[in-house]
Amino acid sequence: MPVVSMFYGILIYMYFYDTDKHHRPHIHAHYQGQKAVIDIENAELLTGTIPTAKLRLVQAWVELHRDELMADWELASKGEAVFKIDPLR
Repeated sequence: MPVVSMFYGILIYMYFYDTDKHHRPHIHAHYQGQKAVIDIENAELLTGTIPTAKLRLVQAWVELHRDELMADWELASKGEAVFKIDPLR
């Protein structure tokens, strides 16, 4: 489970071969023991919970980096190494 990015105490993960449970491209955001799964295509919260302010930061980051995230999704879904993505600044 590689870390794709880190910002404001939030860790963004993309798991290898993670296509079965949510059936669509997504990322995992971890913040202080809380976890959330966010859809890449529309930045929608799929499951889990993190503080609203942190969720909004993740959603803004997804909007900015959607193309890079989709490229990483294609790699991760095949079990290939993903690329790091710039953090939110």
